[in-house]
Amino acid sequence: MNHYLITGGAGFIGSHLAEKLLSSPETTVTCIDNFDDFYDVEQKRNNLHSLLLNPRFRFIEEDITHQERLLDLLDGQSFDAIIHLAAKAGVRKSIESTRPYYESNVMGTLSLLEIARQLKCRKFVFASSSSVYGENPNVPWSEEDTNLLPISPYASSKISGEMLGRTYAHLHGIDFVALRFFTVFGSRQRPDLAIHKFARLISEGQPIYLYGDGSTRRDYTHVSDIVRGICLAIGYKHRGFDAFNLGSGNPVTLATLVATLEKVLGRKARIEYLPEQPGDVSQTYADLSRSRERLGYQPVISLEEGLREFVRWKTALPELIL
Repeated sequence: MNHYLITGGAGFIGSHLAEKLLSSPETTVTCIDNFDDFYDVEQKRNNLHSLLLNPRFRFIEEDITHQERLLDLLDGQSFDAIIHLAAKAGVRKSIESTRPYYESNVMGTLSLLEIARQLKCRKFVFASSSSVYGENPNVPWSEEDTNLLPISPYASSKISGEMLGRTYAHLHGIDFVALRFFTVFGSRQRPDLAIHKFARLISEGQPIYLYGDGSTRRDYTHVSDIVRGICLAIGYKHRGFDAFNLGSGNPVTLATLVATLEKVLGRKARIEYLPEQPGDVSQTYADLSRSRERLGYQPVISLEEGLREFVRWKTALPELIL
């Protein structure tokens, strides 16, 4: 029986990952989440609904920075891997209030690495971010390029998490895999993110606000492809530290995203343009060569297909997400 510990398991990606892992009858999952109120806690509770019915799933409500408390609650259990997804999210919010991001994203990661060391868990998968590349002009962004140029506290907190992982791999023999996620979307997506906001506003006939002229590009990646990549990283046989991009490898402009949403929703958007915001990069673009070669990662969900899946979910749960 495989036993995995997921932090942030009540969230968007974490709940999808827990469901995927539990689809194997030979797997048990322990989930840690503190129900951070960055967005509606009821959405997170709903994410857990089916999971809590599974006898192979255990939920712990606790903050990841509370290392000693977590060690007590985990009571010496052994884990085949720790998948650390919990983090304080939001590039723009990190500029407004920086300290909480370092307390959660850096000290929280340190806490989990210490737990891994004390419980003798050798496998640690870390949710990093494409934001670590910052304004690097060398696209597509490759893990081989060490010229990381973060332009937000959130991004620098993720780089710090990666560096802690590299250190613990060296000192304590933890096999640490940093996964750099590129603009994840799909059902259960946070309501503050662009696709979720745009879909709601277009559906209601309200204007949407685009920062810049619509030419910024993002490498939108469906959550099912991200989960597939995480599962591949769990099974990755490599000692020490490694980092991988998980994206679509096919960036599209903001204008294209809006046009595709209009097609899926069957409604025209009312667009108003605003100046670009600090902390936002002009493009994200994943080089997937390393992920394909070493992990066997291959994204399969197109932007339009993924948006249709998102809209089906949004339509089915209006009381929670509108």
